[in-house]
Amino acid sequence: MKKNHTKLLRIKSTLKELVKIYGLAFFIACLIIVGAYQFVAPAPPKTLTIATAGADGAYFAFAQQYRKLFARQNIDLQIIETSGSVENLKLLAEKKVEVAFLQGGIGTEQEYPGLRGLASLYLEPLWIFVKKDLEVGNMHDLVGKRVAIGPEGSGTRHVVMQMLHDNNLSGSGKLTILPLSGKEGAKELLAHNIDALFVVTRAGTPLLRELLLDPRVQLVNLVRAEAYTRLHTYLSHIVLPEGVLDMERNIPARDIHLVAPAATLVANDVLHPALTDLLMQVTAAVHKDTTILTAGQEFPSPEKVDLPLNKEAERFYRNGPPFLQRYLPFWAASLVDRLKVMLLPLVALILPLTKVLPPTYRWRMRSRIYRWYDELHELDRQARETAGKSGIASAIAGLDAIENDVRQVAVPLSYSDELYNLRLHIEMLRNQLSRQAEIDPGA
Repeated sequence: MKKNHTKLLRIKSTLKELVKIYGLAFFIACLIIVGAYQFVAPAPPKTLTIATAGADGAYFAFAQQYRKLFARQNIDLQIIETSGSVENLKLLAEKKVEVAFLQGGIGTEQEYPGLRGLASLYLEPLWIFVKKDLEVGNMHDLVGKRVAIGPEGSGTRHVVMQMLHDNNLSGSGKLTILPLSGKEGAKELLAHNIDALFVVTRAGTPLLRELLLDPRVQLVNLVRAEAYTRLHTYLSHIVLPEGVLDMERNIPARDIHLVAPAATLVANDVLHPALTDLLMQVTAAVHKDTTILTAGQEFPSPEKVDLPLNKEAERFYRNGPPFLQRYLPFWAASLVDRLKVMLLPLVALILPLTKVLPPTYRWRMRSRIYRWYDELHELDRQARETAGKSGIASAIAGLDAIENDVRQVAVPLSYSDELYNLRLHIEMLRNQLSRQAEIDPGA
């Protein structure tokens, strides 16, 4: 029982010393961690807001795909329906949304210095449909006609008004301009209530296919398409080859020249960098497939983006997804990325502690033993300087007291040899003093 009690005391004493030394180091480490945490970037929000256009448009449909992919990472993508790109741009500038779809050519860096481009997603041509009996090759052929160019705030209207301005037709009153959407304009055109419909949309939409297959209307071949691309760099000149839409019906019946802005994704400075990385991966997954209009081109792309590239987007095009997000869930990768700022101070702390703490512990253990040597030296000195048996007896009594105290000292087993060396030295000094008293009885 006594043996177990002694062993228990030794263990408790050792643990107490470990807590004193390593506990202090842990406390210092906690202080450094708390200090470094002040510089850790805030966690990405759980929601992201994107502005699209109407629910019947391509932007809205793509946003729905984005939402599903974001939901897999527990991020709620909130979709805001708008009248089009112009309104989207306004919402971005006012920071009412973080991200928005914009038609190319809508905004510039000079006008909106706080906005940054993320990607061009695909080409969305300007399709011009007219009644079957009209011969139209350029804008001047529409003089005196009723044309639908999209509602106020739409990207279609913005492009068409620029092209009308190029032809000095935007404010002349030579055209009757109607603010009809693509779907409304198609109904009016098929009913012969208007003469022409301008609509910007990607190839393959139901509305486009309906108009291309209807014998009452025809698609305009824009003969000066290349000229418009020289005047407006955000426009691309594309050729729709004969029969590419429907080989059986040979639609279109000839090569059609079109101009096409790019659908782009734009963000403001409210967008969290981690969500930017995730958004770039989502766009790459949704827009990776080529279409009949994008042969030889890859999307998403940093080309045809009117605004300076967001730095995270630029890094994505250069290096791909962040290393951590390739192998970890988004929340885990984001957490590790945010906490990396704490790595340097922790390394700076751990390296010296690994060198300092073990010697400190050894010194603390040995100090329990070595401190008794001062008293041994003092007793030895007093015995030599004090004459008579009384001085020697006093020194021996002191040695007995020291030995009794030393028996109560608990040290780890690895330091027991030094403890027993101390007790051996006590015994050696006692024997020496005893022999001195026998040799010099008159002392």
